[in-house]
Amino acid sequence: MIKRKLTSAIDVAPLAFGGNVFGWTIDEATSFKLLDAFVDAGFNLIDTADVYSHWKPGNKGGESETIIGKWLRLRGNRDKVVIATKVGGAVAGGKKSLTREHILEAVDASLQRLQTDYIDLYQSHWNDLDTPVAETIETFAELVKEGKVRAIGASNLSPERLSESIQYSEAHNLPCYESLQPEYNLYNRQKFEQEYEPLCLEKGLGVINYYALASGFLSGKYRSAEDVDKSARGGGVVKTYLNDRGLRILNALDEVSKDYNTTPASIAIAWLIARPSITAPIASATSIEQLNDLIEAAQLQLDQTSINLLNKASDWTGVTIGKEG
Repeated sequence: MIKRKLTSAIDVAPLAFGGNVFGWTIDEATSFKLLDAFVDAGFNLIDTADVYSHWKPGNKGGESETIIGKWLRLRGNRDKVVIATKVGGAVAGGKKSLTREHILEAVDASLQRLQTDYIDLYQSHWNDLDTPVAETIETFAELVKEGKVRAIGASNLSPERLSESIQYSEAHNLPCYESLQPEYNLYNRQKFEQEYEPLCLEKGLGVINYYALASGFLSGKYRSAEDVDKSARGGGVVKTYLNDRGLRILNALDEVSKDYNTTPASIAIAWLIARPSITAPIASATSIEQLNDLIEAAQLQLDQTSINLLNKASDWTGVTIGKEG
């Protein structure tokens, strides 16, 4: 499988497995089964965070990393996969933090849960406007120098904070954010394309976007208010995406998927993979069937006619950011 450059030293297959489901909607045994199938199919990038999946009742955060760590130890395949995790999220009423103290404590905890001595890509999870950019970047530089982290990236940072961080790194010859993890999919296009994509292309940042299927909406399983109870995500999906624009996108996905004899989910992922700024969309699966759709997507090459049809259906011209409907 042809790999793409995520950072200057890390190449990945064009699809990432989203580890938010580990310890949430799937148990350890199912997680192992899906990770095995993912790697066997030629993929290597697994994305998680230290706070996953604290939102499930009874969880406290770190469950996803723990499952991945057990899998890595049992399979003995650490050198064959790229592990991306994050720091700075909040759990149990705490605050989002990118202070030196928090990062140094969090990275050791993540390494212990992951049962590894290095993290391939360590990402700032959220803005922390109370902590100077200099403190965060210099702490990351320490971790890179110590060998605990190979490269650093950003997720959910504001455009201003991202630019300021890159400028600081360049001015002080320190490790720089080499990747961005934004929300981006066929439905939610405007914010990334307007505020982040130009900078990513200019600086050569790898992009591993999350919510690649818009929380499952782009799979086509939510088409009416009656579908709201199909999953834990249903309520939010129906309220956010079930409108004229959303249904127009689903109709376009139906049309293209018929042409390629595949599923709407595969086409939605393939559209992302075809976009020049995107390195590897992040998508989760809770069954082998869902995973097969994702794997098939990475093998599709959409023609320009299909891409144009999807672009037109999802056109956001005149749409207010945050209300792309």
